Amino acid sequence: MLIKRITVGEIKVPLKVPFKTAVRSVAEVHDLVLMIETDGGLIGYGEAPATAVITGDLLGSMRAALDLIAPRLLGKKMLDFNALLRTVHQSAIHHSSLKAALEIALYDLRAQRMGVPLYQLLGGGDPQLKTDVTISVNDVDVMVSHALRAVADGFDCLKIKVGGHTWQDDVDSVLAIEHAVGAHVALRLDANQGWTPKQAVVVIQAIEKAGVALEFVEQPVKADDVAGLKFVTDHTLTPILADEAVFSARQALHILSSGSADVINIKLMKTAGISQAIELASLARLHHRTCLMGCMLESAISVTAAAHFAVAFEDVVSYIDLDGPQLCAANPVQGGMQMDGPWIHLPDAPGLGITAVHGLTNVKVFDV
Repeated sequence: MLIKRITVGEIKVPLKVPFKTAVRSVAEVHDLVLMIETDGGLIGYGEAPATAVITGDLLGSMRAALDLIAPRLLGKKMLDFNALLRTVHQSAIHHSSLKAALEIALYDLRAQRMGVPLYQLLGGGDPQLKTDVTISVNDVDVMVSHALRAVADGFDCLKIKVGGHTWQDDVDSVLAIEHAVGAHVALRLDANQGWTPKQAVVVIQAIEKAGVALEFVEQPVKADDVAGLKFVTDHTLTPILADEAVFSARQALHILSSGSADVINIKLMKTAGISQAIELASLARLHHRTCLMGCMLESAISVTAAAHFAVAFEDVVSYIDLDGPQLCAANPVQGGMQMDGPWIHLPDAPGLGITAVHGLTNVKVFDV
């Protein structure tokens, strides 16, 4: 089985409400979509968001890198799977999201060729998950309104974006949401690097003293401030999660071995795909730590892949944050994961189970 064609295009999907964090505000998903086709007629799907403030990826830079990588994959045998992965990663540095999209499509093809869902190829598990949903940074009354709407839609776990206002505003927002939705709804915070270490400790301790039990606080300080991350971990009771601080297995090892965070966030767009995500999950297992499976602003293509991964590594993936498709006003993906409120259901079809993606623009085809 040979790779005979690679097609790249773009999707644009408006969000139900703007997605606002400490580092950006976004009104739509605008991602790169890849389709890798074999001479046997199988098609593997992948997706890459242009998250410049986190991964550094832009649509234009990813397309330029693909011009270099795609010709090196054409005509290659699917049986040489590890060689294909090496080609993806050695053809260019950086571009973690593009490499993730290529890896996802290749893993999709491999599972299809074996006739099994991707999660079974990766290790098996229960093909349903329960995710949280994100409440963006906003005025307090707006955040409370969005939180109440999410709870009415069946979500019992909210991830609240903070770090975009003053630290006191962040405390007030969390306390107001907790009061409105009730203690039975789990709360998580994500500061997206928005605090200094001292600010983070002040905010978290204030919330703890108010009697609000948070599941965790995600990336409270700058990504490269590992010492600051450890300071927050050492001076709060709430579990601290490392997100932007962990792209690679080397970074994960440093943070886990130094006790700088309690949990790490695995995102395929940061790890450049599934192969290194496996390394991160294995490291977490060795250090008796748990992981969160997260996503960027992505459609059901790559979030389906992330859900398959989370199912296969359910022994270490204790938290799920795969709400990207839920935030979208439409779904351009045929097949793949299905969402019912907070529940994600994976199909028993081979691979990702995706059969088509509608509305692609700026399409380019690489042929043998």
